[in-house]
Amino acid sequence: MPADALPTMPSEGKWYTAFARYEAPSVRKAVWQLINTLVPYLGLWGVMGFLVLQGYPYWVTLVLTVPAAALLMRIFIFFHDCCHGSFLASDRANRVVGTLCGFLTFTPFEDWRRAHATHHATAGDLDRRGMGDVWTMTVEEFLAASPTRRLAYRLLRNPVVMFGCVPAVLSLVCHRFPHRGAGRRERRSVLITNLAMAGILGTAAMTIGVGPYLAIQLPVSIISGTIGVWLFYVQHQFDGVYWSRHGDWDPLRAALEGSSYYKLPKILQWCTGNIGLHHIHHARPGVPNYNLQRCHDGVGQAKSVEPLTLWKSLGSLRMNLWDEQTGRLVSFGSVKRLRRQVVPR
Repeated sequence: MPADALPTMPSEGKWYTAFARYEAPSVRKAVWQLINTLVPYLGLWGVMGFLVLQGYPYWVTLVLTVPAAALLMRIFIFFHDCCHGSFLASDRANRVVGTLCGFLTFTPFEDWRRAHATHHATAGDLDRRGMGDVWTMTVEEFLAASPTRRLAYRLLRNPVVMFGCVPAVLSLVCHRFPHRGAGRRERRSVLITNLAMAGILGTAAMTIGVGPYLAIQLPVSIISGTIGVWLFYVQHQFDGVYWSRHGDWDPLRAALEGSSYYKLPKILQWCTGNIGLHHIHHARPGVPNYNLQRCHDGVGQAKSVEPLTLWKSLGSLRMNLWDEQTGRLVSFGSVKRLRRQVVPR
């Protein structure tokens, strides 16, 4: 999304006000989303459990883990909305539904809520990186870093690590511990989620067995986590993204220009809970997922934002460093060329 694709700031302010009309939660829509997602998810889980216990070839179960993972990703979006207090009108209802969805996605509600709020408050601010974002170094920082730190950064940015290892580590390891600076409520949510996971595992041990449970749940959780990490990555790592030093940082520009409009096919948009309309979400986090498309269609200026397509989003894999001189994300290859130019012969 090129910066010049957006209107000037006064016009952006009108967007912000117009988006607010779509913030009202709907119990009917929220309940219907829970039904049309949880019922097929649990139904698929039951079918997979039957297949494993009856000794059917494991590949049949693995095939079914893909739609189950897509549904689990959608459940995570409900969890995400509850963290923003937008899924339902009642804060208590959001906490209850969010906590229960967190049990299914292995994510502690209060702890993740706090970290994610920090992400929204600091997105696009070069001086406030470090919580709830993808580790992004500037070109200058990368060139000045030690060889060990550069190697660690390059390894993290490797697609195999970023989308193969990171999702499993986040879901199964990192979310088992509170974030740095977590308060009593956040620490308690981590403990409750961990106990719920232990309870689920214990129930599995007394019914279908731990082995069959893990044979189903691990691929479902890992595939879902990979989808989630990919979505989060391309929503803030794309050509034309907005980043700025804190003194010049503008929160509205960070929302509208620092978050992509990831235009997905309808079925994928449904599975991901409209989260591809991420520029609207960052401008107005109070808009629930089921109103994001209506908001986009109802605010005429929003249609002028250049969408990031599936094909274009693949280019984000080459964007690894922020170049403050050009104001763009650049590849490791471009930095190598730059170093060759400045090294005296």
